Amino acid sequence: MEIYFDNSATTQVDERVIRIVEEVMRRDYGNPSSRHRKGVESEKYLKEAAGILAGILKVPEKELIFTSGGTESNNLALIGSAMANHRKGRHILATCFEHPSVLEPLKYLESLALPDGGSFEVQYLPVNREGHISLEELERSIRPDTILVSCMFVNNEIGAVQEIASIGKIIKEKNPGTLFHVDAIQAFGKYEIRPKKMKIDLMSVSGHKFHGPKGTGFLYKNEKVRLVPQILGGGQQKGMRSGTDNVPGVAGLSEAARLAYENLEQNVLHMTALKDRMTDGLLAMEEELRLRDPSGNRNGEYVKINSRKGTESAPHIVSATFFPVKSEVMLHALEDKGLYVSSGSACSSNKPGLSGTLQSIGLTAKEADCTIRFSFCETNTEAEVEEALKIVRETYEILRKFTAH
Repeated sequence: MEIYFDNSATTQVDERVIRIVEEVMRRDYGNPSSRHRKGVESEKYLKEAAGILAGILKVPEKELIFTSGGTESNNLALIGSAMANHRKGRHILATCFEHPSVLEPLKYLESLALPDGGSFEVQYLPVNREGHISLEELERSIRPDTILVSCMFVNNEIGAVQEIASIGKIIKEKNPGTLFHVDAIQAFGKYEIRPKKMKIDLMSVSGHKFHGPKGTGFLYKNEKVRLVPQILGGGQQKGMRSGTDNVPGVAGLSEAARLAYENLEQNVLHMTALKDRMTDGLLAMEEELRLRDPSGNRNGEYVKINSRKGTESAPHIVSATFFPVKSEVMLHALEDKGLYVSSGSACSSNKPGLSGTLQSIGLTAKEADCTIRFSFCETNTEAEVEEALKIVRETYEILRKFTAH
């Protein structure tokens, strides 16, 4: 039995998405920039996709820019907006545990020498043990020269959900000229998102997180926001993102989005139930360890849950520490038994490294190095969760006996 619980890394492409991608690649393969019939037939997929996505977000179609995914969307939003607005100010706010595709562009901006000799200043807001920023600290930190605030909607490692609407309201009340960027890569397809109501100016989305093709995504950009394009060339997408449009990918992206929001409430309830059952099962493992050794010593062995049950966190993510077993060891042992999980974010590289997210919520470096992420989708089942708990319990029972503390 193969159990795939790594849906925050990527999801299996839906068969209905595959069919439309194949149809475009086989039949409507024209370049949408061409003026002949083949080009016009290809271009209609872009228009239809924009219509679907705009309908989901309740925004004008012209406010969508198709990209190669979340990383490109984040880079375009952050670097593009900072460079377009650096004469208004140089101060940028972000949370301390953003995804690398946000943190690295911010580091790049900090390293830039602007034409007048100045530089960008990036201030990182801390989070509490639940992974939430302080709204009061956010308000205090916004200055007259703050040009941009970037905040992740759902954290990809522990599922912490930020109060996006409240954050947007605070930003615009404190400084109406400050832009609000939201990394919604783990949130799209899990939540109703209304950029206009939430005061979001820029929002990044990636298709492969909700059963769309890899290499697809989009950036929502309020029409009033100025960006410096990061990819130059033929001037496609009104000059904001040059390059021949990925028509099959865009068609698949929009179909995956349509399917995700068609049964959103039912899917979220299902995933939340799976998350809660997984959490309860892991808590039972910790209780077993406690009962075996009431003194509390337990040879330094314990299971710690880093995410929250119910609606207090995202419906699809469970983070757990299995001390003292290193996550890479645990991951491969589980893989050998057909259970696929993650030892952290799979979006940065396949090289092992300690998670800044986990340390920012209070885990020690050793605990962060013993943490596994389970992430679900709507096609996972209760039977899979029960089997996974059995596998995890057996695996941890064996590995902790052979681990040096």
